[in-house]
Amino acid sequence: MNKNLFKTKDGVKISFIGTVKKHNIIKMVENCAAGECECMSDETKNKITNMQVSGKDGSVALHLSGDISKEEIETALANSKLLNDK
Repeated sequence: MNKNLFKTKDGVKISFIGTVKKHNIIKMVENCAAGECECMSDETKNKITNMQVSGKDGSVALHLSGDISKEEIETALANSKLLNDK
């Protein structure tokens, strides 16, 4: 799976291309919103005002709104058990 991150005017957009299932990205967002993940610091989580998943299996986009940096999200993705477990 390829992950491309882009800084947007209101946050960060992540494009997942390849062997990605939309329901896995939705699950990741749900875990994050419920505080059930440890992929990012509480400080970063508190900066995110909205998370929106779009697309379909093989091409999924995650839009994160808030005063967050691309680097903070790159670190969170690297720490995500859901994305990195084989």
